Amino acid sequence: MPIHSSVLELIGRTPIVKARQLDAGPCELYFKLESQNPGGSIKDRIGLKMIEAAEARGDIKPGDTLVEGTAGNTGIGLALVAQQKGYKLILVVPDKMSREKIFNLKAMGAHVVLTRSDVAKGHPDYYQDMAERLARETPGAYFINQFGNADNPAAHEHGTGPEILEQMAEVGGVDAVVFGCGSSGTMTGLSRCFAERSPHTELVLADPVGSILEEYINRGTLSDKSASWMVEGIGEDFLPPISDFTRVKKAYAVSDKESFLTARELLEKEGILGGSSTGTILAAALRYCREQTTPKKVLVFVCDTGNKYLSKMYNDYWMLDNGFLERQPSGDLRDLILRPYSKRDTVVVGPNDLLMTAYQRMKLYDVSQLPVMEGDQLIGIVDESDVLLHVYGDEARFRDPVSTAMVSKLDKVDVASPVEALLPVFDRGHVAIVTEGDRFLGLITRIDLLNYLRRRVQ
Repeated sequence: MPIHSSVLELIGRTPIVKARQLDAGPCELYFKLESQNPGGSIKDRIGLKMIEAAEARGDIKPGDTLVEGTAGNTGIGLALVAQQKGYKLILVVPDKMSREKIFNLKAMGAHVVLTRSDVAKGHPDYYQDMAERLARETPGAYFINQFGNADNPAAHEHGTGPEILEQMAEVGGVDAVVFGCGSSGTMTGLSRCFAERSPHTELVLADPVGSILEEYINRGTLSDKSASWMVEGIGEDFLPPISDFTRVKKAYAVSDKESFLTARELLEKEGILGGSSTGTILAAALRYCREQTTPKKVLVFVCDTGNKYLSKMYNDYWMLDNGFLERQPSGDLRDLILRPYSKRDTVVVGPNDLLMTAYQRMKLYDVSQLPVMEGDQLIGIVDESDVLLHVYGDEARFRDPVSTAMVSKLDKVDVASPVEALLPVFDRGHVAIVTEGDRFLGLITRIDLLNYLRRRVQ
């Protein structure tokens, strides 16, 4: 393998892997691992293309400021190229994006502006509208505008598409490609490439439930109403200016739950760690494959790496919180305990552990209180306030044992109590300690109750 002079030379030429364990009906399923790009996603391709094309036209030069609205991955692709080429970068990102993506962007030197994810195009806080406004208000700034930039689909028409056809020629070609649509660059570029070079290849859209695109493809109607969805990077509430849907004849709407569970199944069965949109695309592809009556070779994009979603869809607690994983219902307060002690899911501390240890566990597991256990007996609870009051004025007291700061008078609630019994506990500013006789079962916090109530609405 050659030695490269820049990570930008690693963009593209991503591998394809054949599925071995997933049930694809009569079809053969292949994964295009766009997660192997240096920035971890397919958007590296358009980040490079849009900046280099603007340079070639003389629109920008190193030192200039670039502005874009992005669901995250386009931002990472742009940040990678901007970093290597010497541009400043301002990115407007919806607040539903994973923390990993935001941390990634900031670590690469981008200035990140978070905005609301619950508003539609035309609202001043909508991420694309805000980015366009920031570009106008920033002297000398250049608005990338992936949704209206012809260089976006060109990256796929002349890069991704020919690459797929060359690779799949080894197995006799490709009969269908399943993809998601955000800016629509992938779809539009592939459509133009295949129209000329592989006209028999079907284009199949995977769309999150709540997006308007599935209805537009399957029924020809364009709704002015969309709902929210948690899958990142795909789905739209409008038709992007660069979009060309003429060759897309079939679309599938996939729920968040099905998307996340399918992505987890991909990791479990094929060893491929894909992002949330990969789950949507794979779920649609499996439906398509199982509907076929003749064998077909079907290619699926693994759009980005699941490393960016470890705190979300690969986190069992997050999945439980959001109702995407189910526990067998108990019919009592056990149904509200996120981290049952019997499964050793509860984060605890011992009375002889140092307060520094308690503090570090709170930070590591993002909790604000810890049960103090002596063996299997609950003897106290310590929270952030207890630690703060104990160490304030003398930081050396972090080395004191937990027993010196814990509260021993406990707000216990019997597991058979009604949910309403939690409200007085929360009103006193405490966390509910759930017990069955003398046995400690776990904690219930305000957010646990809120999540439980929300799941009942769903």
